[in-house]
Amino acid sequence: MSLKGSLVSLRAVEKDDAATIFMWENNPANWKVSNTEVPFSLYDIHQLIEQQSDIRKSGQMRLVIETLNEQRPVGVIDLYDLNFKHGYGAVGILIAADSDKRKGYASEALKLFSTYCNEILDLRNLYCQIHGDNQASIALFEKAGFMHAGTRKNWLRYKNDYFDELTYQLCLKSKS
Repeated sequence: MSLKGSLVSLRAVEKDDAATIFMWENNPANWKVSNTEVPFSLYDIHQLIEQQSDIRKSGQMRLVIETLNEQRPVGVIDLYDLNFKHGYGAVGILIAADSDKRKGYASEALKLFSTYCNEILDLRNLYCQIHGDNQASIALFEKAGFMHAGTRKNWLRYKNDYFDELTYQLCLKSKS
């Protein structure tokens, strides 16, 4: 199975990616969707990269989304809250620069990632949690086949405003 599409490829995070991820994680424009409140240190980023090298131990994994033609990192896709016993995990995705959004990178990355989670990790379900006002993410996950599974009213706070949190689920395997 290949983690390459026509636009992007997914690859493991390398130590050389730390500076780029450090910039992305510390960009306040991304904090609302990542629920970040304080900046990460470069040491923190290195620790996260090291911890995620063993998916079964850490319960999480991050892959870099890289353009196929330029081999340029444009974002990351995360699997967290991973539970192998019950076969589910949560997905988060970030395309870092506005200039790289709406080019199909996230859509293709999510499709490749879902296939990987199904065929390699043998997961049965993926889910995501989205701010109710994040129309771009809602459209992305709905296009990928995720179904709205519930809403938590006024669940998330950002700059003294409260937002609904929407949960979406993708069933990778039906009952057998």
